[in-house]
This record gives sequence, structure tokens and C-alpha cells, in this order.
Amino acid sequence: MVNETVSNDKVVTKVRDLVVYLESGSKSRETWLIGTEHEKFGYRLSDLRPLPYGGEYGINALLNGLLRFGWIPQYENENVIALIKDGASVSLEPGGQLELSGAPLPNLHRTCDELHHHLDQVSEIAKELDVGFLGIGFQPKWKRADIEWMPKGRYEIMRKYMPTKGNLGLDMMTRTATVQVNLDFENEQDMVRKMRVGLALQPICTALFANSPFSSGKPNGYLSYRSKVWMDTDPDRCGILDFVFDEGMSFESYVNYALDVPMYFVNRDGKYIDATGQSFRDFLNGKLPALPNERPTLKDWDDHLTTLFPEVRMKRYIEMRGADGGPWGRLCALPALWVGLLYDSDSLNQAEELAKQFSLEDRIYLREEVPRSALSVNIGGRTVLEIARDMLEISSLGLKNRGIQGMYDPDERSYLTCLKDIVDSGRTPAEVMLDAWENKWDKQVDSLFSEYAY
Repeated sequence: MVNETVSNDKVVTKVRDLVVYLESGSKSRETWLIGTEHEKFGYRLSDLRPLPYGGEYGINALLNGLLRFGWIPQYENENVIALIKDGASVSLEPGGQLELSGAPLPNLHRTCDELHHHLDQVSEIAKELDVGFLGIGFQPKWKRADIEWMPKGRYEIMRKYMPTKGNLGLDMMTRTATVQVNLDFENEQDMVRKMRVGLALQPICTALFANSPFSSGKPNGYLSYRSKVWMDTDPDRCGILDFVFDEGMSFESYVNYALDVPMYFVNRDGKYIDATGQSFRDFLNGKLPALPNERPTLKDWDDHLTTLFPEVRMKRYIEMRGADGGPWGRLCALPALWVGLLYDSDSLNQAEELAKQFSLEDRIYLREEVPRSALSVNIGGRTVLEIARDMLEISSLGLKNRGIQGMYDPDERSYLTCLKDIVDSGRTPAEVMLDAWENKWDKQVDSLFSEYAY
């Protein structure tokens, strides 16, 4: 989702440069694209243990195996830490979660095909290595101490800093997995509308995708524990961004928010320099303690934006970040839900009306209660389940209006089927798993690694 006309090497000295950078993401409606990202947990089939980086069955071996499909390796200190090809990348989260950051594609049929091909490739190499991959929002069996950290410099800096800001930041890094979609905007007004709808309805999305009821081998009391973890990670850079709903919200508003979030690092010549707690505003003025008398580039600004973790994040596109990771079908459903809501004029109008029902207090309440109770949360006399049904109807309308035909489907609405099944049943994926744990799995999570594997 990158606008290649902007040079990341440009040195910036004023706030306006940063505003223009975000504005440069604006695209005409006919060129809007869809970028889907998802993370998954790797494990040894022999004992279900998380994969280390090295060794004959480790993440490094998996990445090298994927090279046969034309991926190009990216290195840090002689370690392969990512792969790139055709606008997509395969990368590593801190605990070895394998992430596909898909290429920006014109429709859901294409992005779902991309997901399918990626999982086919991973499955082929995984079979050779005797490992598996699991789609779920939180590592269900192993403790943080059981998980090896990946050899990336930025993670070492974050690992030291996280415990100073919250109690669960290290769990967020090593034991959570998500699926998200990246979407375009036409101009500032369109960006504001999409940010507001995304933030207001993100808890409803979290409820629909709730898929992390286990930790350390037993139920944790939540349906989306991943979402709970984010609430105790770092209040400086997480949350629901109340200012987005203020009159006068703009690109500059987001820039000023981002400038007030403490930095993590600066990358120079492939090395990560610790700048934790320091100010990007100082950096603009050549007063960053980590790099005295040096000013940032647009690449530094882009790096800083990636260290902000609100429920909806802006770069030169908008990221919807509220869903637990899950199986293949729900990986396609997440982009379908948001594309249907935000990429059609009629559906966006209706989604705005739905979003306007929630006050700031409502949004805070939903964010706090949905991780535990998901669809059964009551707000304003209605359950989240009822609101989710409305949300799906609006999204379905948007996908119908788009009218983009696939090989077998008249449009893109089929990707919402699994979400409609959830609403029809009134049960989240997490509740289905909890029922299996109680009545089918003899109160053990090991069966989950086979029944929910890719």
C-alpha cells in the first residue's frame, strides 16, 4: 500500500512535511486496493513446542525452504528475517509468529487467492520439516518463557522497554496473532470518515473474530484474550484515539498524536539505535539525544508510525487491527467485512449512522467488555450480537454494490459466509473451542493443534 512517488530518503524538518507524507496516500476511488496481513503460530508436530529460529526444523529452515517459490531473502546480521516478492512479504513477529503481509490487490478474490497460495507454500515446507501452523489469537499452550525470541534488533529494544509501560507487552509480542486489512482513502474527508467508522465498530469486529480463550493450556476467562493483552501493553501507543471524533480531525491531528508517542528506535545502516522514550518532535529539531544534531528522514517517520498500536492505525493507508487470528476462511472474511463497510458509498453512509450511535463512554465500555464477553455484551439496550448483524448486512450491501465477479461467485459476498454463520449461531469461535475443550478434548488444548491447524 505504498505510494512510491514519495522518497523515503528525504530529510524532514517541520511538521508540515509529515502531514504531506500522510496526505500523499490519497488515491482516486477507482485505484483503491486491499492489503491483507495475518500471523500464525508455528510448532513441532512431535511435541507441539513453538519453533525456534535455528535448527533443522526452525523458522530459518522454513524461510529458506520458501525460497524455492521465488521469494527473495532479507537479512539482518546474516540472519534471514523476511522474504519479499511481488509487493508482498513474509516476516517474523518477536515470538516467531509467521506473518504474510500481502500485496495491495484490487479485489477480495485476488487477496483470498494470495492467502491460499501462501498457505499452500507454507504447508509444503512445513510438511517436510515435520512442523505445523495454527491460526488463533493467542498461544494456547505455551508460556512466554517457552518461546524463543527472533533475532531482530528492534525487538531487543522493545523487549527492554515494554515492561516499563504495561504488564502484558511481552505477551503481546510473543504470544498474540492477528489478521488485519489495509485500506485506501480518497482524501482527508474520506480518511476521517473511515477512521471514525473503524474505531467505533472495531469492538464489534473483535467480538465476531474472538478466538483466543486459552493460555498456558487452560481457559483464561476471556473470549479474545489477545484484545485484553493489548489493553495492558502501553497506554502511550494503544487504544481508541478519542481525538479522531473531535471536530477538525485531520491528517495534521494524527501527525500531532504520533509526534507525542515516545519513540522506540532509529535505524541507521541496518543497525537499530535505542531511542526509547525520546521525542520525534526533538528529532525534527535536531535535538534527539540518540542522534545529536541529526534530523529524521521520511523513512524514520514511517518507522515511527509502525510503532504505534491503536485499534485503527494510519500510515498512507488505514489499518484495521481489531481481530484475532484464525483459520483460512476467517482470514478472507476480515477484509471482506471492512471492504464492504468502507469501499462503497451507500454502505459507508449506513456504517457512519451505525457508528454515531456510540458515545465516547460507549466506545470505552465496549473496548473493556468485549474481550471477555464478546457478542453477549449489552450496550444501549442492544447486544453486540444484534449490532454485528446490522454491521454484516451493511457490509453485504457494500460488496453487492461493488459487483466484482470471481471465478465461481457473482460478487464478493461469499467471503462473509463464516461471519453470518457466527451471528446465526450466536456463538463466537472462542465459545465453540471452549465447548470442545469441556466436552470433547478432555480439558486439554492439544487437540486444538490438529483440529485448527492450517
